[in-house]
Amino acid sequence: MSNIIFATKLKQLRKEKGLTMEELANKIGRTKSTISRWEKGERSPKMFEMVKLEQIFGIPAEEIMYDVTATSDSIIAQISATSSKLHEPRQEKVLTFAKKELSEQSSEQDTSIHEDAPSYDYTYYDQAVSAGTGQYLGETHRETVSLPVSYDADFVVPVYGDSMEPDYHDGDYIFVEQTYELSDGDIGVFELDGGAYVKELRLDGMSGSLHSLNAKYDDIAITPDRDFRIIGKVVGRYGGFR
Repeated sequence: MSNIIFATKLKQLRKEKGLTMEELANKIGRTKSTISRWEKGERSPKMFEMVKLEQIFGIPAEEIMYDVTATSDSIIAQISATSSKLHEPRQEKVLTFAKKELSEQSSEQDTSIHEDAPSYDYTYYDQAVSAGTGQYLGETHRETVSLPVSYDADFVVPVYGDSMEPDYHDGDYIFVEQTYELSDGDIGVFELDGGAYVKELRLDGMSGSLHSLNAKYDDIAITPDRDFRIIGKVVGRYGGFR
């Protein structure tokens, strides 16, 4: 944002002085292309260049860079006044230190935001349900996990495979409301012949099938001779662990 403010302010000041880009460039010992890049917001001047701009336009660097009027006792004004008296190598040290402080400040803010985010506890089963050709249920391990999303769900399970892409991906966590009744078009978790699936339920009269959102997978027919049951309805997903 500061680059855009500076670019606009520099162009304004240059025109008010009646200077062309080339004339301004000559005054500070730079090329016309340098001035052009400054006014496009692509680059910012170094400290020694800001000192020359202060001298040319007769206003503090703070006002040129941020388009704000500096007060004599403001911290930024003091930094600008002090650093303008330093030789270029020492100005570079000031700039490096300021960038380091800004980076640390940003990291602290990111950590604070992450720590302040609310989390919600869910019952988690480590047995993946298949978004593919079927994942054997077997014995599952149950534990409690905390996630930064809220759903009215009875448990959470991971997804295995890609048959439900683009909506559900391998490694996603899905939130399941335990129920034994689903309607046509519902996304649910199902057990079929010992395998666990996450699929869309398709009902057509007395027949049904498990439908994959990924077109490269065929539907799985639900027939009377197969061991089939509904485990629950998918009410949400979380992809934070992929």
